Amino acid sequence: MRYLVLMVAFLTQAAAFAQDPIEGLWYNEEKTAKIKIYKAKNDKFYGKIDWLKERVRNGKPRTDENNPDKSQRKEPLTGLIVLKGFEKDGVNKYGDGTIYDPKNGKTYSCVITYKGDKLEVRGYVGISLIGRTAVWTRVSE
Repeated sequence: MRYLVLMVAFLTQAAAFAQDPIEGLWYNEEKTAKIKIYKAKNDKFYGKIDWLKERVRNGKPRTDENNPDKSQRKEPLTGLIVLKGFEKDGVNKYGDGTIYDPKNGKTYSCVITYKGDKLEVRGYVGISLIGRTAVWTRVSE
C-alpha cells in the first residue's frame, strides 16, 4: 500500500512538471532571433527574445527603438517579451494571445499552431483571415 501511495505521488509530481510541446527555444522565420516560449504561473504562454543574430548596432546593444511608448525605446531587445497571454485551445492550438513586432512597434492578435519541430505563428488585425503566418523552427541544441 505504501508503494502505491508513493507511486501516485511521484506520477502526480511528474505530470505537474511536464513541459508543454511549445515550451523551449524557437528560431523566428528569418533565423535572426531565438524566442524562448514558457508557461507562466497564470497557465498562459509567453515568449521572449533570448538571442539575436545582430545583438549590437552602431557599437551599442539593440533596443526597442520602434516602440510606440517613447519611454520604452531604450529597453534592450534581448529579454523583450514578444508573445503574451496564449492559452491552449485544443491539442496543437494556442490562442487569445498577442505578438509584438519590434521591427514596426505594432502588436497583433495571434494564434499559434504546433506542428512538431515547427510553429505556425499567425499575426492578424481583426479577423484571422487578414493576417500573415510565419513558420518558426525549434532550435536543436
